[in-house]
Amino acid sequence: MQKGDIVIVFDCGATNVRAMAINSKGEILASESHPNNTQTDPYYPAYRIWDVDEIWGKMCQASKKIISQINKDRIAGVTVTTFGVDGTLFDRSGKMLYPVISWQCERTNPIMSDIDKYISLNDLYKECGVLPFTFNTINKLIWFAEQKPERIEKSHRFLFMPSIFSFFLTGEMVNDTSMSGTSMLTNLSTRNFSENIVKKIGFPLEKLGTPVEAGTITGKITKKASAETAIPEGIPVVATGHDTQFAIFGSGAEKNQPVLSSGTWEILMVRAEAFRSGKEQLEMGITTELDSRPYLYNIGNQWIASGILEWARRNLYSEVKDDVYEAMISGAERVPSGCNGVKVIPKFYEELKGKPGGGILGLTMESTRDEIYRAMLEALSVRLVEGKKALETAGGFKTESILCVGGGSKNRLWNQLRADFTGVPLKIIDQKESTVLGASLFVQAACGNASSPEEARSAIDYKIEIIEPKI
Repeated sequence: MQKGDIVIVFDCGATNVRAMAINSKGEILASESHPNNTQTDPYYPAYRIWDVDEIWGKMCQASKKIISQINKDRIAGVTVTTFGVDGTLFDRSGKMLYPVISWQCERTNPIMSDIDKYISLNDLYKECGVLPFTFNTINKLIWFAEQKPERIEKSHRFLFMPSIFSFFLTGEMVNDTSMSGTSMLTNLSTRNFSENIVKKIGFPLEKLGTPVEAGTITGKITKKASAETAIPEGIPVVATGHDTQFAIFGSGAEKNQPVLSSGTWEILMVRAEAFRSGKEQLEMGITTELDSRPYLYNIGNQWIASGILEWARRNLYSEVKDDVYEAMISGAERVPSGCNGVKVIPKFYEELKGKPGGGILGLTMESTRDEIYRAMLEALSVRLVEGKKALETAGGFKTESILCVGGGSKNRLWNQLRADFTGVPLKIIDQKESTVLGASLFVQAACGNASSPEEARSAIDYKIEIIEPKI
């Protein structure tokens, strides 16, 4: 058993690279952040990549800063989480053979649109459960096969982003299940890479390796990594991986309990014990990834949310300077249900997909901005009901309550409408760092401080506020 209770979590997001020290109670003891951004591909100036060396340098700077603020003897373990799908090829000596293609890069757009020449989309979706996003890993491997086959030939392993930085920490090349589940390359039932899918795109299966489950110790901090990060040599490094999976675990979600992450976009996801990945789910926009725990599936869908409300703030409340959000909410609270006939179609981003966009209907000469704003909240609550039903159909469960995290959970009227429209209690979680927390719980268990991540989670005080339906 490790004598320490502090976990160091490296969290690489699209906008920030962070290092955080968190203890067994979920308290952030030290945190340091540096901005992150894509770079121009040195081989193709029109395309975007992640500069791994630059990111690693920022991780090391952040690590040294937080390590100086804590007792190093209390460090139990280290882990890395990042966004999904991205990664690249390494040779056996550890040399990176091509920059990491960013999920923001457009080079893979035509590959996804023409995926049927390798495997039919329906068959692909049925096996992997992941929606056909242009940035999915499968498209990047096809791009390598079509454009850089010699790099594949020289490679030993394709490593996802968290595994790249874990490799820098330990010298071990190991992928994890949570990241592989975002790739469109896995079989949901086996929790492994699909021989069928990988063979059809012409990529050597052995170069992906066998992914390990979250909570697996993949190596220890090397002497070189210790010098670069200030983390003591020999500290265990534990696999976690895709930020979404650990955010949902860190939110406190149990099996079959949907979690709503509410921000510019809302993501509704559940840790289900079953899944469906047929044509109906594909058309409903359901994506299914592998949960952080075996035999569970993260079923989810998403839609634009606070982005619409921000449109209202900018265009309808621009002259309000003091506490504009309170003015919007309190004004909408005085509007009756149904908004005096004003209705909103909350598809403000649909035009980006070549479909009709959103709309505001039922306006009269007497209509007010507060009616429009409340109509937006009601429309988004209806969208939540649709998402809830879609998850229940895909996962074969009945929702008893919904956990809600993120900036949108601070809107009291919206929260009440969500509970009223869905007919189930809304539980507001006061946990701002659910990804970092969730990842740390797996490290606590791996290092012997708890018998399981669930036991480690039982020590966290979530300070839950429950909003009951009024109708």
